[in-house]
This record gives sequence, structure tokens and C-alpha cells, in this order.
Amino acid sequence: MRLHLRVLVLVTAMLTASLLAGCNPTYNWREHTSPDGRYKILFPAKPATFTRAVDLDGLRVEMTMTAAEVDGATFAVGAATAPDAALARAALPAMRQALLRNIGADDPEAPAAQDGLNVDATGAANGKPMRLHGRFEARGERFYQVIVLGPAGAAPPEQVEQFLSSFSAQ
Repeated sequence: MRLHLRVLVLVTAMLTASLLAGCNPTYNWREHTSPDGRYKILFPAKPATFTRAVDLDGLRVEMTMTAAEVDGATFAVGAATAPDAALARAALPAMRQALLRNIGADDPEAPAAQDGLNVDATGAANGKPMRLHGRFEARGERFYQVIVLGPAGAAPPEQVEQFLSSFSAQ
């Protein structure tokens, strides 16, 4: 009888541990506010931030990228400031085109959004099929790219939509 009780306790402990391990979701959504407070978004994992100089068809800016990776897909927001609102709007197609070139994708028709552009394209990187989803927006002299990029099928459509639709900028 005592052995039966020990086996029952052991089995119960193993089942509890496996259930708790299942509670660690692949997508662990959390709200992120940019350091300057200019935008908010939900990331599917803890993001990292870095800044680098970029050239967008002659417009040189410091772009701050904040990104998180889940199952090989990168969820990212790029933010930069142009000298004026007209240059910020002009940077949108340049950012979009640069990302399309990175995966060797044809330039599908750019669906227009209020104050921006969208993209949904398939290409390849390092011989692997890649999928790019994104929005490019301008708010005054600030401009943003909000993208999900990764192997085809890595990010489920509902997770892509959750990320893209959660973005809000001032």
C-alpha cells in the first residue's frame, strides 16, 4: 500500500510539472512604450532595443529598432525622426523597398493606409522562404516601420495581426 501511495504522489507531481510547463506560452504578450513615450505596442516576448544610422534614399537618420523573436520570426518597430513631416512621409516607401530587397521580394502593390503604407510579401533569405508583413507610418516628423519578418509560416496570422494592430503612435 505504501508503494502505491508513493507511485500516486510521483505521478501526480509529474502531471503537475507537465501542466505547469504547458502554461509557458510561446507568445507571452507584453506592452512596450518607447523610451521617449511616442509609441506603444504589444510584443510577443521581451524586446531588445538598438540604434543605428540608416540611409533612406539620401535621408540619413538614426533609427531605433526594438524587436523580439519568437519561433524564428522577428517582431520589430523601427522609429526615426526626419527634419520635417514631408521628409518623414517620403521615407516610408524607402523603408518598405529596403525590406523587400532584403528578402528579394517583388514589389507587390502597396496598400495605402491612413498616413502610411502596408506590405505583405514573400521572398527568400539565405535560401529559405521568408514572409514580410508590415506597416509604415508617419506622424509629423516621426516615422515608423512595424514589421513581422521570418520564415514562411513561422508567425501565425492571428499573432501577426495582434502585433500590427496593437501599434499606436502620437
